[in-house]
Amino acid sequence: MLRKFLTLAALVGTFAPIAAQANLALAQKNACMACHAVDKKVVGPSYQEVANKYKGQKDAAAVLAASIKKGGAGKWGPMAMPPQATLSDADAKALATWILSTAK
Repeated sequence: MLRKFLTLAALVGTFAPIAAQANLALAQKNACMACHAVDKKVVGPSYQEVANKYKGQKDAAAVLAASIKKGGAGKWGPMAMPPQATLSDADAKALATWILSTAK
């Protein structure tokens, strides 16, 4: 039993970087990277800044996913973030979860 668990744990650890790359690709595909970067401000805040703002908030992924889909203004300065209304709920949640994982 322990051997199966360790094998499964090793496989999950192997796929974690792949999942991170997949979500970076999702951000690139949806033009998020035109205004955001992981570790520095571009037009909008860095993903690390966003993650740190939501750190410890139990519903952070849901709140952030909704914000991605609805867009917004005034949270990070005068520039508005356009809505990503055509983004699926699953993709919005995947992006939100990935963004939150960038916290330092």
